Amino acid sequence: MVVWLVSSCLSLSPQLNHSISLPKKAVFRKCGREIKQSCIKRPQIFPSVNGDAVGLRVFVLSDLHTDYSENMTWVKHLSSVSYKKDVLLVAGDVAETYKNFVVTMSMLKDRFEHVVYVPGNHDLWCRGAKDDYLDSLEKLTELLDACRRVGVETNPMVIDGLGIIPLLSWYHESFDREKDIAGLRIPSLEMVCKDFHACKWPRELSNVGTSLALYFDAMNNKNQNAINEIQSSCSQIISFSHFLPRQELCPEKRMLFYPNLPKIIGSDFLEARLRSIHKVDGSASACHVFGHTHFCWDAMLDGIRYVQAPLAYPRERRRRMNGGEDWLPFCIYSDGQFAEKLSSCYWSDYYSINPRSPHITQLAPWVAKFYRQLS
Repeated sequence: MVVWLVSSCLSLSPQLNHSISLPKKAVFRKCGREIKQSCIKRPQIFPSVNGDAVGLRVFVLSDLHTDYSENMTWVKHLSSVSYKKDVLLVAGDVAETYKNFVVTMSMLKDRFEHVVYVPGNHDLWCRGAKDDYLDSLEKLTELLDACRRVGVETNPMVIDGLGIIPLLSWYHESFDREKDIAGLRIPSLEMVCKDFHACKWPRELSNVGTSLALYFDAMNNKNQNAINEIQSSCSQIISFSHFLPRQELCPEKRMLFYPNLPKIIGSDFLEARLRSIHKVDGSASACHVFGHTHFCWDAMLDGIRYVQAPLAYPRERRRRMNGGEDWLPFCIYSDGQFAEKLSSCYWSDYYSINPRSPHITQLAPWVAKFYRQLS
């Protein structure tokens, strides 16, 4: 295995989170039953680990949320033998607390030869009694320093001719361009999204507007020389982020338990940046991995393959929305080739045969029962 780290510098000078917490009336205990009644049953996802594979293997994983003991146990039970020569890309939301973050990343580095990480919003929460960070940017610096100490990479690198590019990002409300669901009592973003309270920002940065999204995107400029080197030397490139670069990577609002979710998930600046990396029209060797929404996803859009492979919350796995214990981490690349399509991803499979219809604003049956019409 040939590895070279492209000269780069990731520091904070001129940064990420988000969790959805609906009121008790909107707790989705019956969600699993409703989806099974309304949708096609999702087939089992089989493990991607191939013991006979030779050459470089790259696995992807997001949204570990190891503050949940079940998720931490899942990480502990990952094989300490099977991945010793492999690469793992971690697309954010490892843990809320610094302690759990370091424990998790250390365990992953013990199991994989290379671990590359990009931060998620939960990683930057500052709400615990022991969180005495000045703000979330200071916590980001601490997390990146911790990664360096345990041997986790956070900068672009090349391994056996494959370019790997982590991209920092944050969401902005104007990312959502699809028609809103009107006439319903939908909780505000501030009420639902814990980022508005758990993240702390300098005065000049705010979840309102695009200042945070622009700030995080600008931090990638420090790696531009490294990215240019990768573009000139690598025919295959995997970029990855925590947030979504395109709204089409999330179900339509009428399908979502929180219809305003698209306002707090993605960044147009991220899509523009990865298009500059993979070229506007993409290629068969262009792949972008993301996280955040906890929807398994594998789709080709305008020449780029977009993949999400989340561990997600224990309650989501119990509803069989992901089934992540059995098939994660997902092997996206093996012995010089990208893996076959992740099978099965309910929503990306759905949109592969059904056109997106955001002009339809009548809520899906499993969603409508949780909302009241405005009088």
